[in-house]
Amino acid sequence: MNKIKLLDCTLRDGGYYTDWNFDDTLVEAYAESMENLPIDYVEVGYRSIPLKGYLGQYFYCPEYVLERLKSLMPSKELTIILNEKDIRPKHIKEGLLNPCKSYVSMIRIAIDPINMERAIELAKEVKKAGFKVAFNVMYMSNWKENSSFLNYLDGTEDVIDYFYMVDSYGGVMPEDVKETIKLVKSKTNVTLGFHGHDNLEMALINTITAIDAGCDIVDATITGMGRGAGNLKTELLLTYLENAKGLPVKYRELSKVVSEFEELRKLHQWGTSLPYMFSGAKSLPQKQVMEWVGMNRYPLGSIINALNNQKQEVKDNLKLSTLKKVEKYKKAIILGGGLSSRSHKTAIQKYFENIKTDACLVHAGTRNVLRYLDVKCDQYYGLVGFENDKLVKQIGDFSKVEQTCIYPPYPRPMGTTIPDEIQQLAKELEAISFTNATSDSPMALAIQAALDLGAKEIYLVGFDGYDVNINQNQFVIAHENQEVINDAVNISGVVVKTFTPTKYKNLEVLSIYSLL
Repeated sequence: MNKIKLLDCTLRDGGYYTDWNFDDTLVEAYAESMENLPIDYVEVGYRSIPLKGYLGQYFYCPEYVLERLKSLMPSKELTIILNEKDIRPKHIKEGLLNPCKSYVSMIRIAIDPINMERAIELAKEVKKAGFKVAFNVMYMSNWKENSSFLNYLDGTEDVIDYFYMVDSYGGVMPEDVKETIKLVKSKTNVTLGFHGHDNLEMALINTITAIDAGCDIVDATITGMGRGAGNLKTELLLTYLENAKGLPVKYRELSKVVSEFEELRKLHQWGTSLPYMFSGAKSLPQKQVMEWVGMNRYPLGSIINALNNQKQEVKDNLKLSTLKKVEKYKKAIILGGGLSSRSHKTAIQKYFENIKTDACLVHAGTRNVLRYLDVKCDQYYGLVGFENDKLVKQIGDFSKVEQTCIYPPYPRPMGTTIPDEIQQLAKELEAISFTNATSDSPMALAIQAALDLGAKEIYLVGFDGYDVNINQNQFVIAHENQEVINDAVNISGVVVKTFTPTKYKNLEVLSIYSLL
């Protein structure tokens, strides 16, 4: 154990669930525990040039953040990581790492193997800046098929301090670990490391195998917090090493920090599940799985089916008739699933009675279909994920239903299964053109349908927004809805307002009752 180095990357890898924001009190508790545990390196986040969209303080790690962390963990070697796809040698020359010099000892670089030659040039600049350099090379499970990138490592021992094998998909087996280490050792004398993901709950045995096969540094995170299915749990690794290798562990310190992050896990719910297991076994990217699972929009069976289609390169083969673009309605009400869509139903009904034929009702999902069946107006059902199954269960007898069922544009990533009952009612959008935020959100689907039907005035009902104490699924949906709203209100020549109260920003409220 004098040889093995341990690196905890909770704040960096866990940031995928929090947009790299962590409560100061939590970070202080984490840092105090790290200071008192046998961890050698603590990776505290990314360092990056400005990127599009919101990313929190532990993605950019400004100097004041690093200064504070170093003061909390004076005995630890702090590490930050660069994403090679975004960073070039010129950024290092221009001072990207200057704020790190007094606090950070090692810079890791996350690398796609196809960019190995380019990454070495970046590493040379990082090395010139005075840091240790570690390569985190991704997609380990695919290396046996194409290992030519390893040839670039020849002669880089004076540039690279650690070469990490990253099981990006969480799907390698212990024998794969042994074979890959043997392969890498045949190409370089650089010290080796291992970073395991836990899709198949193999992260511990793979890490133990990596240590036994000659890796000198390994990664873990508190409670396994990390992208997708997460990583090897720091507390599990330390418990194993204390029992098997006699590594001294202060369990009181370990217990405290685990308890803090367990509270966070209740909110974000990281960890493996059937879709992550499948993606790990099939070496499929976790990003898509994380989005699908996080939206809570699709059943697990649909996610597995979509992943299987990706692996087999099967495309959605059900092309529907396209919803024709017509100037049919002046106004459209988009009905969401919030409580206000129920409490103001009578007012909406009276509105349609008064306005007669120049308005339609577009459902963003099926939550209120039955409640609004008796409203006398043209109705459209925007169906995403498994909403069509819900629709069939709610309505049952479609013989007297004339409403149109609208699906996202072809091809749909989940594939398409249309129940027999609604085959004749099904249409698909030509495209979702007013926003790039999403291609399959119920709100975006409904707004685009209203636009294609000619609406110049769009009024939202039942998009109430979320309270402060929301779970991760609600957070993701709220963020997506806000992006869609921001794009919708900027559509030229179209008015977008809400008839009912909302917590979403950038929306003008026009009370439905003022129109009755």
